Amino acid sequence: MALIVQKYGGTSVGSAERIKNVAKRVAKFRAEGHDVVVVVSAMSGETNRLVALAHEMQEIPDPRELDVVLSTGEQVTIGLLAMALKNIGVDAKSYTGWQVAVKTDTAHTKARIEDIDSGKLLDDLKAGRVVIVAGFQGISSEGNISTLGRGGSDTSAVALAAALKADECQIYTDVDGVYTTDPRVVPEAKRLDTITFEEMLELASLGSKVLQIRSVEFAGKYKVRLRVLSSLQDGGNGTLITFEEDNHMERAAVTGIAFDKNQARINVRGVPDKPGVAYQILGAVADANIEVDMIIQNVGNEGTTDFSFTVPRGDYKQTLELLNKQKDSIGATDIDGDDTVCKVSAVGMGMRSHVGVASKIFRTLAEEGINIQMISTSEIKVSVLIDEKYMELATRVLHKAFRLDETNA
Repeated sequence: MALIVQKYGGTSVGSAERIKNVAKRVAKFRAEGHDVVVVVSAMSGETNRLVALAHEMQEIPDPRELDVVLSTGEQVTIGLLAMALKNIGVDAKSYTGWQVAVKTDTAHTKARIEDIDSGKLLDDLKAGRVVIVAGFQGISSEGNISTLGRGGSDTSAVALAAALKADECQIYTDVDGVYTTDPRVVPEAKRLDTITFEEMLELASLGSKVLQIRSVEFAGKYKVRLRVLSSLQDGGNGTLITFEEDNHMERAAVTGIAFDKNQARINVRGVPDKPGVAYQILGAVADANIEVDMIIQNVGNEGTTDFSFTVPRGDYKQTLELLNKQKDSIGATDIDGDDTVCKVSAVGMGMRSHVGVASKIFRTLAEEGINIQMISTSEIKVSVLIDEKYMELATRVLHKAFRLDETNA
């Protein structure tokens, strides 16, 4: 017997039939004697529909009211799944995020979990019920409904697993594990039986859509045993995220290739080349709760320098407007950008013991005529910013260059 937290994404609960299938899967675990907590997303496409409706009301929807609207998607799913379980004889009870309560900060649409009151859930589990919790949402310190951002149901599930000290957190999605890259782009991609926490953290941060980065961070912080499985097929062990490296064999230099189209480049040109200019620019961006990723500051010329950085594409216009308002105080001659870029990254713990990974990436892309605009590196990753029209080509050629299509998954 074990306490298992299972999370089902939008595709997994995308129709009445699929919700019934999820109920059958949950009932099987319950019949085996396990305590089960289920976290669900909104049905596939529902969040996009709600966002579109909000934009019909306001060009830039009020964040508090947008959270009120968006949270309804998961509320529908938890109720339907509870009904489906009851219909097959399994006692179940649903909870919204605020009923649990999942307590968050006040950053609407991007809230962070601060605490979880697990008392109600533990009482229901002791009574033999399956507990169903709405993912992606909570209640802020001001008592308002809050949401955690895209993919937030993963974070909800891992946070609940940590709070409940669950034996395992299982993330069910439309793929049967973590692959060397997206198999829809590279059909030869291989499923990995295991991947280290550090590698998964990098892949999640670099655009891999299998797990949201904050969920991986939570898993690492609280040592939550995390497994990615398919909700659309039975059997298989999926991919286990491990906290220890396999030291019995030499690792390949690269484990996977990630890509991210959610990128935009901002250029602040002709700023004074003096201490504090980076803070002047990025401090204002950070105050607006906009995340900055890759950063380049060119060598100064005649007392001025150019400063470039990337932000999420959804924050592109807001960042440009923000900096243009402060153009004079920053001392910039021009502020422009490009929202038709993407980031492609190679990740692998093996980079620690293999040299020449970066040069191989640069050579491979150069042979295809792909220009690199920005570069970012860490101990186990190399990322490049390129024109988005080359994203799939770059992913394919890098996957092949590192022989990931030959990996014994």
